[in-house]
Amino acid sequence: MGRPVILFVDDEKLVLDSLIAQARSAYEDTYDYETAQSAEEAWEIIEDYHDRQRRIVLLISDWLMPLEKGDSFLIRVAQRYPDIRLIMLSAYADEEAIRRAERYANLFAFIRKPWEREALLNTIQKALATAP
Repeated sequence: MGRPVILFVDDEKLVLDSLIAQARSAYEDTYDYETAQSAEEAWEIIEDYHDRQRRIVLLISDWLMPLEKGDSFLIRVAQRYPDIRLIMLSAYADEEAIRRAERYANLFAFIRKPWEREALLNTIQKALATAP
């Protein structure tokens, strides 16, 4: 079955590298870590893990991405995979987008970029502790 998975989605590779490094420093080998640089790429990873019966427990997605905004993407994920905890990350998300994600995607948290490492890890820990 494998370890549970945390998936990070952001169109900036530097952001993804930073997120993984911070999560790995806190959780080491407790989780597997995946990255995607678009909602489309993330969707392929989600479907692949689902097909292999691997569990994605947490998805952290940027809001401002090409082709599909984070709130729209997270709503689609929540409709199909309600057990995945969802966090949205952005420097630019408008309040309406955050409210939409909270209402329709059961958004666990919104984190504004640039984030503080301890606040990020604390939010991740809370999300993982409440994951089904």
